[in-house]
Amino acid sequence: MERKHLRVVCAVVSDNGKVLCTQRCRSKRDYISEHWEFPGGQVEDGENPEEALRREIREEMDWDIYVGNRLATVDYSYPDFDITLAAYDCIARQNDFKLLEHLDAKWLKPDELGTLEWTAADAKLIQKIYGGEER
Repeated sequence: MERKHLRVVCAVVSDNGKVLCTQRCRSKRDYISEHWEFPGGQVEDGENPEEALRREIREEMDWDIYVGNRLATVDYSYPDFDITLAAYDCIARQNDFKLLEHLDAKWLKPDELGTLEWTAADAKLIQKIYGGEER
């Protein structure tokens, strides 16, 4: 059986030197359940990454963001699927989002990101974008 491979995009939203971090909801996959991530989601067939990211943020947070340059891309193999995760530098005109698909959200300085329990793919992204230690 062929492993599922997901193309996923995420938003690294910065404001006043802090970065938006969101906490995933509980799920059957304990290795990502309630872990922290940059908000985003899957790229659907026929979508470019920027369109997918704007759509996902609108769906999950009822929020309009500006999608800038790609910051980094990582590949990661979870126990039951593979992921290619691309992070984009994003800004929002207002921080008036709603948490429709997440448990919590925090604004942290880059050197504080290591205080959270991140999904493994996001932890690799943080390492690539900001350096420092992976958790």
